[in-house]
Amino acid sequence: MEAENPREHPPVPARRAGSVRPARPEDLPRLVELVHEHVAYEKAEPRPAGLADRLGPHLFAEDARLWVLLAEAPDGTVAGYAACSAEFAFWDARHYLHMDCLYLAEEARGHGLGAALMEGVAGLARELGVDQVQWQTPDWNEGAVRFYDRLGATGAPKRRYTLAVPAGRPGEARH
Repeated sequence: MEAENPREHPPVPARRAGSVRPARPEDLPRLVELVHEHVAYEKAEPRPAGLADRLGPHLFAEDARLWVLLAEAPDGTVAGYAACSAEFAFWDARHYLHMDCLYLAEEARGHGLGAALMEGVAGLARELGVDQVQWQTPDWNEGAVRFYDRLGATGAPKRRYTLAVPAGRPGEARH
């Protein structure tokens, strides 16, 4: 799972308009705006302030395992993103690329940028030496389900859980 430098791969042209490129530190304010739009779209709880400060070190560190690709409209406006991390599939005993989020601003949909983002994600997987991308989407998001089906992706029903872990010292028992 070694790549030369996947943060420097060339932009992927969209089929109809715009391009896809890796995120840069100066993109963090716009990326955070898009994350907040995405959170609202999925009717999730708002995220606490300081997201850019928390994301930056994970995204731009020398040994980062997080990659964000940005979709740019023809005018250069950042209109969407795909966030990915390298993961390990225990049952398959192999690494894969987990796409945690893919989001396009509403006005950017239907112009080929989603397909370009997915092409960029597949290219990133190839650069990392993995042969599979995995992700989830809410079952109510019929537009996303149709889009992924058109790409030839296969779905599997699962329910995603989250468990909050209280702060404490490692190994400390909680009662």
